[in-house]
Amino acid sequence: MRTLSIKHLLFGALCIGTISLSACKKYLEVDPQGQLTEVNYFETSNDAVLGTNAVYNVLRNAFFNEGLYPILDIMSDDTRKGSNASDQQGVLNPFDNFTFGVTAEPPANWYNTLYLGVRRANAVIEKVPAISMDATLKNRCLGEARFLRALFYLDLVRAFGPVPKITGINPPVKVPRDTSIYRTVILPDLEFAIANLPSAYTGNDIGRATKFSAYSLRARAALFFGDFQLAATSASEVINSNLFDLEADFSNAFRPEGNYGKESVFEVGSIGIDNADAGGNEYGNTQGVRGSPNRGWGFNRPSINLMNEFEAGDPRKDKSIIFVNEVLDGVTILGDGSTPDSTKDANGTVIEYETYNQKVWANGASTLPSWGIHKKIIRYADVLLMAAEALNETNQPGLAVTYLNKVRLRARNGDNSILPDFTGADKDALRNAIYHERRVELAMESHRFFDLIRTGRAVVVLGPLGFKANKNERLPIPQVEIDITQGTITQNPGW
Repeated sequence: MRTLSIKHLLFGALCIGTISLSACKKYLEVDPQGQLTEVNYFETSNDAVLGTNAVYNVLRNAFFNEGLYPILDIMSDDTRKGSNASDQQGVLNPFDNFTFGVTAEPPANWYNTLYLGVRRANAVIEKVPAISMDATLKNRCLGEARFLRALFYLDLVRAFGPVPKITGINPPVKVPRDTSIYRTVILPDLEFAIANLPSAYTGNDIGRATKFSAYSLRARAALFFGDFQLAATSASEVINSNLFDLEADFSNAFRPEGNYGKESVFEVGSIGIDNADAGGNEYGNTQGVRGSPNRGWGFNRPSINLMNEFEAGDPRKDKSIIFVNEVLDGVTILGDGSTPDSTKDANGTVIEYETYNQKVWANGASTLPSWGIHKKIIRYADVLLMAAEALNETNQPGLAVTYLNKVRLRARNGDNSILPDFTGADKDALRNAIYHERRVELAMESHRFFDLIRTGRAVVVLGPLGFKANKNERLPIPQVEIDITQGTITQNPGW
């Protein structure tokens, strides 16, 4: 596993790690004492690179992961809160049943961390152009910063709807919500990134965003906003580059063998240290097996509903879900002694099993390897399925079926008695097949909730879990943001 690029990212973060990072007044008015700020930092080409690295460092901030806990999965039908019954009960149970409110901690922490990333990206975008340096390197730094700003803003607008558009390092406190961010920030940022980022990197730079990371993120954004032609064109650029492929074994897309591998379009690198500033990432530890063996906290437990979605014999079920008493890498999974192997409702029906997310399984003698799990932001399998969906919606079923079946071919792992190819060209049937494939292929990777929202299926699918139409399509704007701006930022409908 390559870790040198992480070291470089860390150094940049430590240099300007206290740059203020939110639209909030409390961040805007206080300059860090005794440390460099964006005002006096950007003077040399090395400063430009380190400042760009500091933007990447936000990706390993624990709160970048949906406010620490995977609330997007918990709000979907893919998972339940997990851990034992009492652990974070007041914080996370409300996301299992949609009873959380405007002061809930995870959305507020996530919101502020995304703006932390926006702030750091803005510093690079605003200050680097004035530096006398190699033009290609300058544009690469700017392209990386703009790719990352688009990534942060896409999460913001998908989760919270229109948000304040902050594109400079000294914004006013009272910035209203803006409905144009997709068109005026995300797309232009990604177009610049596509034009200025390289196709690939070598050596210590492996892991940085490429032009194909930007194409893929543009496909994701376009799908969310219903721009199917742009989504199809963008995803097709990645496929036609012939630089990516599916790992031969589904599991290897998540194991260390697949880090920065041929299926990785963009991922967050980390190393096994229980400190984000030193290179670790709490993403895997938060979801790791609880109890015996101790690999983490055990949140984000796969649901019975998700288990039932897998077709008979689909190997991805056992490669995505850890079951109690199974053996992984020679280790028997006994689980948490304070958690029952199965939980029943008042009628005696089993509503939950003690299971864990195998996509964050880390072998080793402690929780430290869990801190080294790479978070896969964009996998090639996702690109194939985005292309399939967009092509089907633009009446190009032939290629759509080809890309769908490519994902199923890898999944069956040589066993032609399972997961038969999809055949036919009926648009509705193909659409539903792609929806199904996205769920089982990308399970517990924080896609399901947004997929249900953007395709209009959330009310039907999540209604029985407590989802309310015209409210839960968006998270609440953190109440503190509304208070600080004295109501300039308004609350989402229904909250």
